[in-house]
Amino acid sequence: MTFPQPEFVDTNGITLEVFGAGGGRPLMLCHGWPELAYSWRHQIPALVDAGYRVIIPNQRGYGRSSRPETVADYGIHHLCGDLVGLLDHYGLEDAVFVGHDWGAIVVWNMAMLHPQRVSGVINLSVPFLERGDSDWVSFWETQLGADFYIVHFNRQPGVADAIFAANTENFLRNLYRTRQWQSDPVDLGPGMRLLKLATAPAMPGELLMSEADLRVFVDSFERSGFTGGINWYRNFTRNWETTRDLPQKVNQPVLMIHGEHDIVRPNPRLRTYAPDSEVHTLPCGHWIQQEMPEQTNRLILDWLARH
Repeated sequence: MTFPQPEFVDTNGITLEVFGAGGGRPLMLCHGWPELAYSWRHQIPALVDAGYRVIIPNQRGYGRSSRPETVADYGIHHLCGDLVGLLDHYGLEDAVFVGHDWGAIVVWNMAMLHPQRVSGVINLSVPFLERGDSDWVSFWETQLGADFYIVHFNRQPGVADAIFAANTENFLRNLYRTRQWQSDPVDLGPGMRLLKLATAPAMPGELLMSEADLRVFVDSFERSGFTGGINWYRNFTRNWETTRDLPQKVNQPVLMIHGEHDIVRPNPRLRTYAPDSEVHTLPCGHWIQQEMPEQTNRLILDWLARH
């Protein structure tokens, strides 16, 4: 497909690179890490042909969108505020929000922080994160150790950023694999896996995209670096603190799609927090909408037709 041309929208004190297509009921598609708006390339034609309008930002820290230097500028209130600003810019009262990976975390929080602006939730991979008695980084450090990648990002700032930037193509080529590497019995370790992917030889499993598609990601991250996206992770503790009084309930209708071989596992208590939720699992890994685009599109379109 010919990917839409970007426009640059000033919102919430920054500038976002935004791609859009179609008309009708609006859907805002939110990418994860380390991804781009381009991660939704397989969904755009199907959604537009079905009569929907898609709005797909490179979120702050990504692509040619603004990359603030201060870590706190990547907190969840800023990330959600950017999306509210896009709705305002386009004169929209609300939209169905679609998120994958970190984008799903943003969408869960959008539904709670700005419920009147979210008419429905479609999330891929990352389930609703339950709020515990301690912040998430401390919890993961206790459960998974100091080398768990999110803990590493927070406790050793700048290290992972530099390793990924020095090995951008190799890192992304190894990361964007089908389910085989994600379920491979030779485990590189729960925390250092990502760092080792940057310098490891070619991993098992097929590249889940064409070389031309891979080049879009490589060129973008060689230009932007990885710090902006990693700074989202460095706000987990701050987010836990600033949402302390936020009711942990998503009242909008929810479609949740998991990958059977994803290292991110479902939350069996999802309906405790999102009572009107529907859950599906596809036989793929983490990169659901890129790995099984036709099946993903069918699930999304079917759900949208019923909601």
